[in-house]
Amino acid sequence: MALTESNMFPLGAKAPSFTLPDVVSGKNVSLDELKSEIATVIMFICNHCPYVKHVQDQLVKLANDYIPKGISFIAINANDVEKYPEDSPEKMKEVAQKLGYPFPYLFDETQEVAKAYQAACTPDFYIFDKDLKCVYRGQLDDSRPGNDIPVTGESIRSALDSLLRNEPITVKQKPSIGCNIKWKE
Repeated sequence: MALTESNMFPLGAKAPSFTLPDVVSGKNVSLDELKSEIATVIMFICNHCPYVKHVQDQLVKLANDYIPKGISFIAINANDVEKYPEDSPEKMKEVAQKLGYPFPYLFDETQEVAKAYQAACTPDFYIFDKDLKCVYRGQLDDSRPGNDIPVTGESIRSALDSLLRNEPITVKQKPSIGCNIKWKE
Protein backbone atom coordinates (compact mmCIF):
# COMPACT_ATOMS: atom_id res chain seq x y z
CA MET A 1 0.00 0.00 0.00
CA ALA A 2 1.55 3.25 -1.14
CA LEU A 3 -0.02 6.31 0.47
CA THR A 4 -1.05 8.50 -2.47
CA GLU A 5 -2.72 11.90 -2.92
CA SER A 6 -5.24 12.90 -5.60
CA ASN A 7 -3.85 14.36 -8.80
CA MET A 8 -6.46 17.15 -8.55
CA PHE A 9 -8.19 16.96 -11.96
CA PRO A 10 -8.48 20.49 -13.45
CA LEU A 11 -11.45 22.54 -12.29
CA GLY A 12 -13.69 23.40 -15.23
CA ALA A 13 -12.57 20.33 -17.22
CA LYS A 14 -15.35 18.22 -18.74
CA ALA A 15 -16.00 14.75 -17.32
CA PRO A 16 -14.58 12.11 -19.66
CA SER A 17 -17.35 9.96 -21.10
CA PHE A 18 -17.51 6.24 -20.30
CA THR A 19 -19.59 3.09 -20.49
CA LEU A 20 -18.78 0.45 -17.88
CA PRO A 21 -20.42 -2.65 -16.39
CA ASP A 22 -22.37 -2.22 -13.16
CA VAL A 23 -21.40 -5.25 -11.07
CA VAL A 24 -24.75 -5.36 -9.26
CA SER A 25 -27.16 -5.16 -12.21
CA GLY A 26 -24.79 -6.80 -14.69
CA LYS A 27 -25.66 -4.10 -17.24
CA ASN A 28 -23.35 -1.72 -19.05
CA VAL A 29 -24.18 1.87 -18.13
CA SER A 30 -22.86 5.18 -19.41
CA LEU A 31 -22.07 8.49 -17.79
CA ASP A 32 -24.81 10.03 -19.96
CA GLU A 33 -27.36 7.61 -18.46
CA LEU A 34 -26.21 8.13 -14.87
CA LYS A 35 -25.50 11.87 -14.74
CA SER A 36 -27.74 14.33 -12.95
CA GLU A 37 -29.17 17.62 -14.16
CA ILE A 38 -27.82 19.17 -10.93
CA ALA A 39 -24.54 17.47 -10.03
CA THR A 40 -22.78 14.13 -10.42
CA VAL A 41 -20.36 12.70 -7.87
CA ILE A 42 -17.83 10.21 -9.23
CA MET A 43 -15.84 8.19 -6.70
CA PHE A 44 -12.92 5.89 -7.40
CA ILE A 45 -13.10 3.27 -4.67
CA CYS A 46 -12.34 -0.43 -4.19
CA ASN A 47 -13.02 -3.16 -1.66
CA HIS A 48 -9.69 -3.84 0.04
CA CYS A 49 -8.28 -0.35 0.73
CA PRO A 50 -8.34 0.60 4.44
CA TYR A 51 -8.97 4.25 3.47
CA VAL A 52 -12.10 3.23 1.56
CA LYS A 53 -13.24 0.88 4.33
CA HIS A 54 -12.85 3.81 6.74
CA VAL A 55 -15.44 5.88 4.80
CA GLN A 56 -17.79 3.26 3.31
CA ASP A 57 -20.64 3.86 5.75
CA GLN A 58 -20.44 7.63 5.14
CA LEU A 59 -20.50 7.08 1.35
CA VAL A 60 -23.82 5.27 1.74
CA LYS A 61 -25.18 7.95 4.10
CA LEU A 62 -23.97 10.77 1.83
CA ALA A 63 -25.59 9.25 -1.25
CA ASN A 64 -28.82 8.50 0.63
CA ASP A 65 -28.91 12.13 1.82
CA TYR A 66 -28.28 13.71 -1.61
CA ILE A 67 -29.82 11.34 -4.18
CA PRO A 68 -33.32 12.56 -3.14
CA LYS A 69 -32.09 16.12 -3.85
CA GLY A 70 -31.27 15.16 -7.46
CA ILE A 71 -27.54 14.42 -7.13
CA SER A 72 -26.16 11.34 -8.92
CA PHE A 73 -23.45 9.15 -7.40
CA ILE A 74 -21.24 6.74 -9.34
CA ALA A 75 -18.56 4.48 -7.83
CA ILE A 76 -15.81 3.03 -10.01
CA ASN A 77 -13.19 0.39 -9.18
CA ALA A 78 -10.19 0.30 -11.53
CA ASN A 79 -7.82 -1.94 -9.57
CA ASP A 80 -5.90 -4.84 -11.12
CA VAL A 81 -8.00 -7.80 -9.94
CA GLU A 82 -5.40 -10.40 -10.87
CA LYS A 83 -3.11 -9.05 -8.16
CA TYR A 84 -5.97 -7.91 -5.90
CA PRO A 85 -8.72 -10.56 -6.21
CA GLU A 86 -10.65 -8.97 -3.31
CA ASP A 87 -11.51 -6.20 -5.82
CA SER A 88 -12.98 -8.58 -8.43
CA PRO A 89 -16.43 -7.83 -9.87
CA GLU A 90 -17.91 -10.74 -7.87
CA LYS A 91 -16.48 -9.36 -4.62
CA MET A 92 -17.53 -5.82 -5.61
CA LYS A 93 -21.11 -7.04 -5.95
CA GLU A 94 -20.93 -8.70 -2.52
CA VAL A 95 -19.67 -5.50 -0.87
CA ALA A 96 -22.22 -3.30 -2.68
CA GLN A 97 -25.10 -5.54 -1.58
CA LYS A 98 -23.82 -6.01 1.96
CA LEU A 99 -23.37 -2.26 2.54
CA GLY A 100 -26.48 -1.27 0.58
CA TYR A 101 -24.75 0.95 -1.97
CA PRO A 102 -27.51 3.19 -3.36
CA PHE A 103 -25.30 4.01 -6.37
CA PRO A 104 -23.96 1.92 -9.24
CA TYR A 105 -20.58 0.26 -8.61
CA LEU A 106 -18.77 0.07 -11.94
CA PHE A 107 -15.75 -2.00 -12.93
CA ASP A 108 -13.08 -0.32 -15.07
CA GLU A 109 -11.24 -3.45 -16.20
CA THR A 110 -9.09 -1.67 -18.82
CA GLN A 111 -8.29 1.18 -16.38
CA GLU A 112 -8.90 3.64 -19.24
CA VAL A 113 -11.57 5.54 -17.30
CA ALA A 114 -9.36 5.95 -14.22
CA LYS A 115 -6.58 7.25 -16.47
CA ALA A 116 -8.95 9.67 -18.22
CA TYR A 117 -9.95 11.08 -14.81
CA GLN A 118 -6.32 11.17 -13.65
CA ALA A 119 -7.43 9.11 -10.65
CA ALA A 120 -4.53 8.31 -8.35
CA CYS A 121 -5.91 6.85 -5.15
CA THR A 122 -8.81 5.16 -3.44
CA PRO A 123 -10.89 6.94 -2.44
CA ASP A 124 -10.72 9.76 -4.99
CA PHE A 125 -13.72 12.10 -5.39
CA TYR A 126 -14.96 14.38 -8.18
CA ILE A 127 -18.07 16.54 -8.43
CA PHE A 128 -19.32 17.68 -11.83
CA ASP A 129 -22.03 20.28 -12.37
CA LYS A 130 -25.08 19.96 -14.65
CA ASP A 131 -22.82 20.58 -17.67
CA LEU A 132 -20.39 17.88 -16.48
CA LYS A 133 -17.72 20.48 -15.71
CA CYS A 134 -15.50 19.70 -12.72
CA VAL A 135 -16.35 21.93 -9.77
CA TYR A 136 -14.74 19.91 -6.97
CA ARG A 137 -12.09 17.23 -6.66
CA GLY A 138 -10.33 15.93 -3.61
CA GLN A 139 -11.18 14.56 -0.20
CA LEU A 140 -14.41 13.43 1.41
CA ASP A 141 -13.40 15.13 4.67
CA ASP A 142 -10.40 15.45 7.02
CA SER A 143 -10.86 12.00 8.58
CA ARG A 144 -8.24 9.32 7.95
CA PRO A 145 -7.78 5.92 9.58
CA GLY A 146 -6.21 6.51 12.97
CA ASN A 147 -6.49 10.33 13.18
CA ASP A 148 -9.59 10.27 15.46
CA ILE A 149 -11.47 12.82 13.30
CA PRO A 150 -15.06 11.63 12.71
CA VAL A 151 -16.06 10.68 9.15
CA THR A 152 -18.72 13.24 8.18
CA GLY A 153 -18.27 13.83 4.45
CA GLU A 154 -18.01 17.53 5.31
CA SER A 155 -15.92 18.61 2.29
CA ILE A 156 -18.21 16.92 -0.25
CA ARG A 157 -21.36 17.95 1.62
CA SER A 158 -20.28 21.60 1.65
CA ALA A 159 -19.58 21.54 -2.09
CA LEU A 160 -22.92 19.83 -2.86
CA ASP A 161 -24.84 22.24 -0.62
CA SER A 162 -23.27 25.18 -2.48
CA LEU A 163 -24.31 23.68 -5.83
CA LEU A 164 -27.85 23.10 -4.58
CA ARG A 165 -28.02 26.77 -3.53
CA ASN A 166 -26.56 27.91 -6.88
CA GLU A 167 -23.63 29.44 -5.02
CA PRO A 168 -19.91 29.17 -5.75
CA ILE A 169 -18.07 26.36 -4.02
CA THR A 170 -15.95 27.94 -1.32
CA VAL A 171 -14.76 24.83 0.56
CA LYS A 172 -10.97 24.50 0.45
CA GLN A 173 -10.29 21.69 -1.98
CA LYS A 174 -7.73 19.37 -0.42
CA PRO A 175 -6.43 16.24 -2.14
CA SER A 176 -7.85 12.93 -1.07
CA ILE A 177 -5.34 10.53 0.46
CA GLY A 178 -5.49 6.78 0.21
CA CYS A 179 -4.00 3.69 -1.38
CA ASN A 180 -2.66 4.08 -4.87
CA ILE A 181 -4.78 2.62 -7.66
CA LYS A 182 -3.40 -0.83 -8.44
CA TRP A 183 -2.33 -0.35 -12.06
CA LYS A 184 -1.76 -3.28 -14.38
CA GLU A 185 1.80 -3.73 -15.61
